[in-house]
Amino acid sequence: MTLRIAMWSGPRNISTAMMRAFENRPDCAVSDEPFYAHYLAATGIDHPMREAVMATQPTDWRQVVAAITGPAPGGAPLWYQKHMTHHMIPAVGRGWFDRVLHAFLIRDPRAIAASYAAKREGTNAADLGAQLQAELYDAVVAATGREPPVIDAADVLADPERLLGLLCTALAVPFHPAMLSWPAGPRDSDGVWGEHWYASVRASTGFRAPPEQEIVLSPELEAVAAACMPFYERLHERRLGR
Repeated sequence: MTLRIAMWSGPRNISTAMMRAFENRPDCAVSDEPFYAHYLAATGIDHPMREAVMATQPTDWRQVVAAITGPAPGGAPLWYQKHMTHHMIPAVGRGWFDRVLHAFLIRDPRAIAASYAAKREGTNAADLGAQLQAELYDAVVAATGREPPVIDAADVLADPERLLGLLCTALAVPFHPAMLSWPAGPRDSDGVWGEHWYASVRASTGFRAPPEQEIVLSPELEAVAAACMPFYERLHERRLGR
């Protein structure tokens, strides 16, 4: 029997590093943003490598749900699924939520806005997915009858062993020390979009706190971060290790 973990994150978080951590376990398969192609096809939004993404994934969300609730790759007993909150547009059904375990990865919207804007122009609040993340949290509680664990990227980077241990305990999964480091380089499990977005994580060998530096945003990006902040703060109050 496979235990499926759906991790819900906004972009420019440590979501790919978290995927690396779970993939480095000997018992775990991973999937990278399986709803991405459907999101692009349904919204018509222009993203880097748009055509390549849609050529390598199903564009029908029903096919995606069938896949991620079906047999695990290689029959793995644990299956970590990295999801972006903004991919869960209203058209995507949520009737499968009670068939997986859920967790939420959050990050200060000001830090996300600064990182995202460096990779893609025209950043808006919907791109950061904070409001949808809070809505998905409520949807998970309604579907499962329990509150899913929330972890903050800053806490993970400050003390990865402690926070990953708390997360594993909350998910009733044994912690494995292999989650703390991994070989550098790309993985076959990376989405094709990794060529554009994953330079930092591909150079990494573990969780590492970024150097201390002041975040400076344009007035437009400050407004984007401010619009996201109430949703972030609501989940931040529920985070593990607080």
